[in-house]
Amino acid sequence: MKKNILVIGSLNADISISMEKMPIIGETVFGETIKYSNGGKGANQACAIGKLGGNIEILGCVGNDELGKKQISNLVKYNIKTDNLKIQEGIPTGTAIIYVDKNGKNSIVVIPGANNFCDINYLRKNEESFIKSDYLVLQLEIPMETVEYSIKRGKELGKTIILNPAPAPENISEEILKNIDYFTPNETELKHLAKLEKIDCIEDIEKGAKYFLDKGVKNVMVTLGENGVLLVNKEEIKHFPAYKVKAIDTTAAGDCFNGAFVLGLSEGKSVEESIVFASKASSIAVTRKGAQDSIPLREEVEKVKD
Repeated sequence: MKKNILVIGSLNADISISMEKMPIIGETVFGETIKYSNGGKGANQACAIGKLGGNIEILGCVGNDELGKKQISNLVKYNIKTDNLKIQEGIPTGTAIIYVDKNGKNSIVVIPGANNFCDINYLRKNEESFIKSDYLVLQLEIPMETVEYSIKRGKELGKTIILNPAPAPENISEEILKNIDYFTPNETELKHLAKLEKIDCIEDIEKGAKYFLDKGVKNVMVTLGENGVLLVNKEEIKHFPAYKVKAIDTTAAGDCFNGAFVLGLSEGKSVEESIVFASKASSIAVTRKGAQDSIPLREEVEKVKD
């Protein structure tokens, strides 16, 4: 029987601009295409869980505008419970402007908007959502005090906590870290948060991961893009290679991975099986443009050969 997943996080309208190469400071370049779609790390991860067949609810905040309505409509389409989303009057739905180069690499500017109103009082009013969940998934595009409250309350209730530390802040408190079951940074986030001088080899990544194990994190999964995933915990260090594909847009690859991983756990898969499942899902996502639009359906993932 599938267990219940609660995602607490951001909901954004995405504006994606493709171009030959990224501009450097002071440079003007021509874009090739512009696309408007639904995004936000919280909504993207919830969408991945919903598309892949999970029992999923999202808590977060949108503005009372057309962008917010479109976001909710899209989530409902994939059987994501949105009944308890907060609609903030007078504040626009969050927006992300995404620049994608010819190799599929991206840079993102986020304007939080209504996401800043995903506050502790709102979550307290939705205590029942915490109680009913088995897995609690968070990112860092909502206020840090909200994240801290969610993790603390989730752990008090005995929930499994997954934190995707993106975008990476200057620091994450040890009070948060000691309550995290699965910590999922990419290489850049790991280097920043573990205060590493460099990441030139697998040993550097292992060093960064062990920094968080020493702070109380149970499992660290570092996503390495085309180089796969490294799982580090007290029992093992294991590398999972990526599935080889031609990437055209990596915008929601990490979100797809996180959502698919938690979905796997909720279905009773082992950690290793869940990582493989998530790697398959994200390998499809990077071959498509957009955020939520790029996330595959369950039957597509199951067709990917080992």
